[in-house]
Amino acid sequence: MTSASDHGETLDERAVLLVAGAADLAVGAIGSALGAVRGLLRRSDAAELAAEAEQELKARGRLVLDRYAAPSPAHLEILARQAVARRSTEDV
Repeated sequence: MTSASDHGETLDERAVLLVAGAADLAVGAIGSALGAVRGLLRRSDAAELAAEAEQELKARGRLVLDRYAAPSPAHLEILARQAVARRSTEDV
Protein backbone atom coordinates (compact mmCIF):
# COMPACT_ATOMS: atom_id res chain seq x y z
CA MET A 1 0.00 0.00 0.00
CA THR A 2 1.77 3.07 -1.19
CA SER A 3 0.07 6.41 -1.50
CA ALA A 4 1.57 9.73 -2.38
CA SER A 5 2.17 12.24 0.39
CA ASP A 6 2.27 16.04 0.15
CA HIS A 7 5.85 16.03 -1.17
CA GLY A 8 5.23 13.48 -3.95
CA GLU A 9 6.88 10.58 -2.13
CA THR A 10 5.31 7.25 -1.34
CA LEU A 11 4.83 5.93 2.18
CA ASP A 12 7.71 3.49 1.64
CA GLU A 13 10.04 6.29 0.59
CA ARG A 14 8.92 8.37 3.53
CA ALA A 15 9.59 5.49 5.96
CA VAL A 16 13.08 4.94 4.48
CA LEU A 17 13.85 8.65 4.81
CA LEU A 18 12.67 8.70 8.43
CA VAL A 19 14.73 5.63 9.34
CA ALA A 20 17.81 7.03 7.59
CA GLY A 21 17.42 10.36 9.37
CA ALA A 22 16.99 8.68 12.76
CA ALA A 23 20.05 6.49 12.13
CA ASP A 24 22.14 9.53 11.18
CA LEU A 25 20.99 11.30 14.34
CA ALA A 26 21.88 8.28 16.48
CA VAL A 27 25.34 7.94 14.89
CA GLY A 28 26.00 11.63 15.47
CA ALA A 29 24.93 11.42 19.11
CA ILE A 30 27.05 8.31 19.72
CA GLY A 31 30.04 9.98 18.07
CA SER A 32 29.65 13.04 20.27
CA ALA A 33 29.31 10.91 23.39
CA LEU A 34 32.42 8.89 22.55
CA GLY A 35 34.38 12.09 21.97
CA ALA A 36 33.28 13.41 25.36
CA VAL A 37 34.25 10.14 27.05
CA ARG A 38 37.69 10.19 25.40
CA GLY A 39 38.19 13.75 26.63
CA LEU A 40 37.19 12.78 30.17
CA LEU A 41 39.55 9.81 30.22
CA ARG A 42 42.49 12.08 29.35
CA ARG A 43 41.86 14.32 32.34
CA SER A 44 44.05 13.96 35.42
CA ASP A 45 41.19 14.81 37.76
CA ALA A 46 38.85 12.10 36.47
CA ALA A 47 38.23 10.70 39.98
CA GLU A 48 37.21 14.11 41.31
CA LEU A 49 35.06 14.69 38.25
CA ALA A 50 33.30 11.34 38.78
CA ALA A 51 32.67 12.20 42.45
CA GLU A 52 31.19 15.56 41.46
CA ALA A 53 29.01 13.86 38.84
CA GLU A 54 27.76 11.42 41.48
CA GLN A 55 26.89 14.27 43.84
CA GLU A 56 25.11 16.10 41.03
CA LEU A 57 23.07 13.01 40.16
CA LYS A 58 22.11 12.54 43.82
CA ALA A 59 21.00 16.17 44.05
CA ARG A 60 18.93 15.82 40.87
CA GLY A 61 17.39 12.64 42.27
CA ARG A 62 16.42 14.45 45.47
CA LEU A 63 14.81 17.23 43.45
CA VAL A 64 12.79 14.74 41.41
CA LEU A 65 11.64 12.87 44.51
CA ASP A 66 10.74 16.11 46.25
CA ARG A 67 8.79 17.24 43.20
CA TYR A 68 6.66 14.10 43.03
CA ALA A 69 6.51 13.06 46.70
CA ALA A 70 3.73 14.15 49.02
CA PRO A 71 4.29 17.78 49.98
CA SER A 72 5.32 18.54 53.53
CA PRO A 73 2.98 20.77 55.54
CA ALA A 74 3.54 24.49 55.19
CA HIS A 75 5.75 26.02 57.87
CA LEU A 76 3.30 28.81 58.70
CA GLU A 77 0.45 26.29 58.94
CA ILE A 78 2.42 24.32 61.55
CA LEU A 79 3.12 27.51 63.53
CA ALA A 80 -0.56 28.53 63.41
CA ARG A 81 -1.67 25.12 64.69
CA GLN A 82 0.84 25.31 67.54
CA ALA A 83 -0.41 28.80 68.47
CA VAL A 84 -4.02 27.63 68.49
CA ALA A 85 -3.09 24.63 70.65
CA ARG A 86 -1.20 26.89 73.07
CA ARG A 87 -4.15 29.27 73.38
CA SER A 88 -6.59 26.44 74.06
CA THR A 89 -4.38 25.07 76.88
CA GLU A 90 -3.92 28.56 78.38
CA ASP A 91 -7.69 29.17 78.41
CA VAL A 92 -8.38 26.02 80.40
